[in-house]
Amino acid sequence: MADRGLVVWSLERVGELHGDPTPQVYARLFAASPELEGMFLLDRQGAARGAMLGHVIDTLIDLAGPKAYGANMIYAEMTNHQGLGVPPAQFVTFFDVVRSVFRELLGAEWTAEVDEAWDDTLRDVKSIVAKVEAAQAAA
Repeated sequence: MADRGLVVWSLERVGELHGDPTPQVYARLFAASPELEGMFLLDRQGAARGAMLGHVIDTLIDLAGPKAYGANMIYAEMTNHQGLGVPPAQFVTFFDVVRSVFRELLGAEWTAEVDEAWDDTLRDVKSIVAKVEAAQAAA
């Protein structure tokens, strides 16, 4: 079983080495999904982006540890974003983008064990998204 504490370590380590990764995460997100950039036209200072990434990081920390609220956070945000036309698959994409950027920022410090911990945690994200998507489709 993967040591999910390594997910938390990697999140903290990126902050130590690089400060706020919000610009890198959103540059990668918009490159992967250019249609999303228009949703942030009024976010000129990046406050909404930073807050959203903060929620994702908090959710990852919870899913890597106590699992007290991460699933509910994903459910709530998917429900909130549904009205904006954000498809459920974009949630998986966003978490994958965060992982990709953090892996790049950590470089050689990103080990096979860290990768395994992220794989394990992101499997939970994908499972939660699939369950929420099924529930929303059935409603």
